Amino acid sequence: MQMAQASGLRDRLLVTIGILILVRLGNFIPVPGIDRSVLRNIIQGSPLANFIDVFSGGGLSLLGVFALGILPFINASIFMQIFITLSPTLENLQKNEGEAGRRTIAQYTRYWALIISIIQSLGIALFLQGSNAVTDMGVPFFRLGDVTISSFTLSCVVSLTAGAMFVMWLGELITERGVGNGASLLIFVGIAAGLPRSFGSTLEAVSQDPSLTGGFILLLVTFLAMIVAIVFVQEGTRRIPIVYAKRQVGRKLYREMSSYLPLRLNQGGVMPIIFASSFFLIPALLAESVNNPAFTAFVNNFLRQDSIGYVILYPLLILAFSYFYSSIIINPVELSQNLKKMGASVPGKRPGAATTEYLEGVLNRLTFLGAIFLSVVVLVPLMVQKLSGNLAQSSFGATSLLILVGVAIETANQIRTYVISQRYEGMVKQ
Repeated sequence: MQMAQASGLRDRLLVTIGILILVRLGNFIPVPGIDRSVLRNIIQGSPLANFIDVFSGGGLSLLGVFALGILPFINASIFMQIFITLSPTLENLQKNEGEAGRRTIAQYTRYWALIISIIQSLGIALFLQGSNAVTDMGVPFFRLGDVTISSFTLSCVVSLTAGAMFVMWLGELITERGVGNGASLLIFVGIAAGLPRSFGSTLEAVSQDPSLTGGFILLLVTFLAMIVAIVFVQEGTRRIPIVYAKRQVGRKLYREMSSYLPLRLNQGGVMPIIFASSFFLIPALLAESVNNPAFTAFVNNFLRQDSIGYVILYPLLILAFSYFYSSIIINPVELSQNLKKMGASVPGKRPGAATTEYLEGVLNRLTFLGAIFLSVVVLVPLMVQKLSGNLAQSSFGATSLLILVGVAIETANQIRTYVISQRYEGMVKQ
């Protein structure tokens, strides 16, 4: 009822739903000249292609114009976060230039997304040409060694790049005029679209081999426990007590008041998981694009999901991106200055440098605990996979579950906040 009365929220929801439907439809507009049956077999046999296919909601197996989805933008954001930490100029733009600086960084990110889209689409086109999945090569333009650049290569690169840029724009449109984070929601829809297929393959595996029933029950209980744990982490907050000093406005004296400052346990939400997962695409893409047996063997042996390298590197990436996003979302220096301007202080801490140092310590501890917890939740299904055999391989993993639950919670919280703000605006008008 409240959502129906909030016309602004209703419009935002309609915009969001309409864009998500449009993105799903774009996955079914195929790039011409592809043998779909051969492509499907290639996707199933390639961990990299299967990973991209999950995040694009099956767009890669169809090779639709939106096959790359939002992943180029995610990878571009990763590079920009790394560049910001290495470049004082970019760091100054982000922290001190306000909205104008953030717009500049966003524009740089779009340029990087365009470059990454071209590289990825070219890699896909050349990979398909070498795997006999192309039915019509079109007009050959020139050759570079064993590689033929043809009209199919050009059309595939242009189609996939344009689709990725359009999806990026749609994601930004959701963030500005819709509900929730556009990039997160696009990945959410892509993963959710594959749930029926994953669940169906799991049930089929159990029906064909009844001995997997125990593993199925273990998998189901583990995922239910993980959902509870993810909700706990996403909603967990640390309340920092703050006190407002006595102040006089005109002839009215306001008494000393106490309140609290809520700091989330996981400031970055689901984005550190998305970034850490996308990071593994880079070496896998290079391994499949570059014909180097040594590098390919290194990637397959050291970076696959059941390898020791994956178990070590994945938590480290989650930890690093958690600190990146925590520093972006909350600046302890600005927070301390805002408290001082409002006449508020943390009990036992002097306003200024002491408060900033205290808030930095609390944020660092919270971010570390949140990242460690997320890492544990991500690695749990690897142990379940060992116990349940091949059953866990036919189902979606912890990364997908984290994204689904995390995005759902963030979107629900934003809707709740919007409903509350609409209610207060109505009370003020009355």
